[in-house]
Amino acid sequence: MEHRIKELRSSFGLTQEQLSERIGVSRQTIISIENGRYNPSLELAFKIAKVFQCRIEDVFIFEKGDV
Repeated sequence: MEHRIKELRSSFGLTQEQLSERIGVSRQTIISIENGRYNPSLELAFKIAKVFQCRIEDVFIFEKGDV
């Protein structure tokens, strides 16, 4: 699954640490998501989208081949 977390985080002026604190996870979790090693839970995806004031679909790009 593709995502825009790093792009959105940069545009909001947030560090990985700041984003992790806002959503209640470790900085390592943010690193793993950004590097594509971890897909967040639905709850975590909602929290990330809320920080960026957008919908989950605006953060995470679901491709038909991902099913």
